[in-house]
Amino acid sequence: MLPESWKDQLSLVSADDYQIMGNRIPNAVTKLPGLETGDGDGGNGGAWVTKPRRIVVSNQLPLRAHRDISSNKWCFEFDNDSLYLQLKDGFPPETEVVYVGSLNADVSPSEQEDVSQYLLEKFQCVPTFLPGDLLNKYYHGFCKHYLWPIFHYLLPMTQAQGSLFDRSHWKAYTKVNKIFADKISEVLNPDEDYVWIHDYHLMILPTFLRKRFHRIKLGFFLHSPFPSSEIYRTLPVRDEILKGFLNCDLIGFHTFDYARHFLSCCSRMLGLDYESKRGYIGLEYFGRTVSIKILPVGIHMGQIEEIKVAEETAEKVKGLRERFKEKIVILGVDDLDMFKGISLKLWAMGQLLEQNKELRGKVVLVQITNPARSSGKDVQDVETQIHLIADEVNNKFGRPGSGYKPIVFVNGPVSTLDKVAYYAISECVVVNAVRDGMNLVPYKYTVTRQGSPVLDEALGFGAGDVRKSVIIVSEFIGCSPSLSGAIRVNPWNIDAVTDAMSSAVTMSDKEKNLRHQKHHKYISSHDVAYWSRSYDQDLQRACKDHYNKRFWGVGLGLGFRVVALDPNFRKLGVETIVPAYKKTSSRLILLDYDGTMMDQDSLDKKPSDDLISLLNRLCGDPNNLVFIVSGRGKDPLSKWFGSCANLGISAEHGYFTRWNSDSPWETTVLPTDLGWKKIAEPVMSHYTEATDGSFIEEKESAMVWHHQEADPSFGSWQAKELLDHLESVLTNEPVVVKRGQHIVEVKPQGVSKGKVVEHLIATMRNSKGKRPDFLLCIGDDRSDEDMFDSIVKHQDVSPIAFAEVFACTVGQKPSKAKYYLDDTPMVINMLEWLASASDKSKDGEQQSKFTFQQGHCRNEIIDL
Repeated sequence: MLPESWKDQLSLVSADDYQIMGNRIPNAVTKLPGLETGDGDGGNGGAWVTKPRRIVVSNQLPLRAHRDISSNKWCFEFDNDSLYLQLKDGFPPETEVVYVGSLNADVSPSEQEDVSQYLLEKFQCVPTFLPGDLLNKYYHGFCKHYLWPIFHYLLPMTQAQGSLFDRSHWKAYTKVNKIFADKISEVLNPDEDYVWIHDYHLMILPTFLRKRFHRIKLGFFLHSPFPSSEIYRTLPVRDEILKGFLNCDLIGFHTFDYARHFLSCCSRMLGLDYESKRGYIGLEYFGRTVSIKILPVGIHMGQIEEIKVAEETAEKVKGLRERFKEKIVILGVDDLDMFKGISLKLWAMGQLLEQNKELRGKVVLVQITNPARSSGKDVQDVETQIHLIADEVNNKFGRPGSGYKPIVFVNGPVSTLDKVAYYAISECVVVNAVRDGMNLVPYKYTVTRQGSPVLDEALGFGAGDVRKSVIIVSEFIGCSPSLSGAIRVNPWNIDAVTDAMSSAVTMSDKEKNLRHQKHHKYISSHDVAYWSRSYDQDLQRACKDHYNKRFWGVGLGLGFRVVALDPNFRKLGVETIVPAYKKTSSRLILLDYDGTMMDQDSLDKKPSDDLISLLNRLCGDPNNLVFIVSGRGKDPLSKWFGSCANLGISAEHGYFTRWNSDSPWETTVLPTDLGWKKIAEPVMSHYTEATDGSFIEEKESAMVWHHQEADPSFGSWQAKELLDHLESVLTNEPVVVKRGQHIVEVKPQGVSKGKVVEHLIATMRNSKGKRPDFLLCIGDDRSDEDMFDSIVKHQDVSPIAFAEVFACTVGQKPSKAKYYLDDTPMVINMLEWLASASDKSKDGEQQSKFTFQQGHCRNEIIDL
């Protein structure tokens, strides 16, 4: 049977400290000439260096698959339109990229092993084969018909409005994410590789990976919007998904709005606050800093440029010019789904022609519709509606004799080359989505309109012509903030969209050119390589301290997370502290009250009789000086601990101190004028009235504004404003204003629990001529960190100042303390052991005294 202390040490060993490679595929290695290996190989003039590797994980692999009819064999090729393939351009040279994802093909079980081996060898791809029923529940059931609408702000109120939450679909989502984790584990080298997961299909995958490999270098990028907390909180599995995100090292979003909504959810649902340091946003999560990245994705410039110089593209352009001769083309390119706002765009087109007779017969809206990514009644309804509106507009404003139709549909799939041809002839592009993650259509359109020699010839571009483009973009899509020269519209406002279309077709060439140049400069410098390079660099920065900490896994199932601790941070065992306690004779014991000896969740804060008895036993040892160091006022502490005659109390974070029940209260700082309270109280009262759920706690030396019961976001906002306000009005007063966890506190300068430690040690040294040889300090919150910090400073100045030092925090969390205990009962249990050691010491002294007295009496009798 292992001792408890050994179990504690073993529990702090990360799972990946002893990871066996198993069937993993090792990283590729390169031999660098002219470098000694230093391993006694005889100086072979070279060293083996592991290539850096990135594992890119997405719902689908960047591959196209089809079965050859003649040979009946599977054929594969890279999908050059796939973002996940394009992003490799941003990785460092010589980086090996492995892709993990599903195949958009139904491969029979008997063929899967051969296909897997082929794809790994030829394409560095690891397929996750999903059974049809599982795929249907996971993708069509949970992802597309439940998560996708909610992340786009559509709540399913009834079954007719969208899929309601289905537990079996969630189980399928969980199972698929676990299958992905299994596949990643087969190729992952957790010490070297960086894993980059993409999009909402795999939001709980980080939890499975973090559970297996505590130090895995893990990034996630969400390509869809992240909804506001009011929408997100309706998810029955909201906590599991949030914790999945938080098991990453870096989380990426296209816009600040998406990141802000995520951070708000973390604050409201998990009580986590974020901080911004030197331009980086981070969430502290059990000792780990989860970094937030905000950067919109770009396009692959090389792909568009290559298509622009192709003769095939020029021929397409010539054909389209002839087809739409003397027409002003407005272009729309959208997926066929309910969020792309196609019907709103068509209504606006009809209204444009209704209000501007001179544009009839001249303006054409070409609408390219990409195939829907899922099927269902919602897609059918969208398709039916847009065709009804298009037919109505075409019947009203079309000219059958000349073949003029105001709205022309081009049904997909449409190749990238064909789309570039349409971009080239279009005077304006309209992206009218009511909600969309990013949408790169405006970027591709702008780069195409920059032209090329081949395109210029096909378009009849003359020497005096200028590059021009106009973009009409919805306010509710991710690319909108980066397109400062676009005409931004509310897609629900048909009049506004109509006016934007009118402006686009009547705008001067000079203005079109200015807008175009502004966009092209940004888009060409912020391409997909820039995006992936920036993300990859931030991921490396976020993971750089992984091996400077000890990672300890806690939690079950999807609630799993790791706690990052200092390598020297360990549980305080009885077998460690009791021997040190017994062999020392001048002990200082400092104990916080709330959260340390009294559970934070307890409604009755009065100490129990058992706790009073325990403290009296500790105080009864003449070698001990025991102090309660609390932020509470001196009156309740005096009342509660009045029966502990030898107990010292330091109240209000050390402003008031008394050495025992008979000694008077003294202040550890010079008496100060508390007239500042007359200034602070009206300010705090104003914020209390304006912030529902807040209240003021007034102490003799301090004033505290609490907002833990207020709305989390509004309370934090008000706390920041109050902090600034109080600092402004109290500038000339001898006080400090501090913001803590759900509080803003004003207290005299020079008051902290750290000062209490210094004061008590100095007093003991002056009275006994030496410092204590045993110091135990236990606390649970931020104010107690001041005590731990003071102890550390004393040890740094004089390492032999204390023979035995035990700075201990409550809970497994980052701390300046060297030790921890799990909770309040563990603290009480440890103090019981110390009290028992004192009791035994007293019994031993009494027995020795009794034996001495007996011997003395016998000697007297003999003498008589």
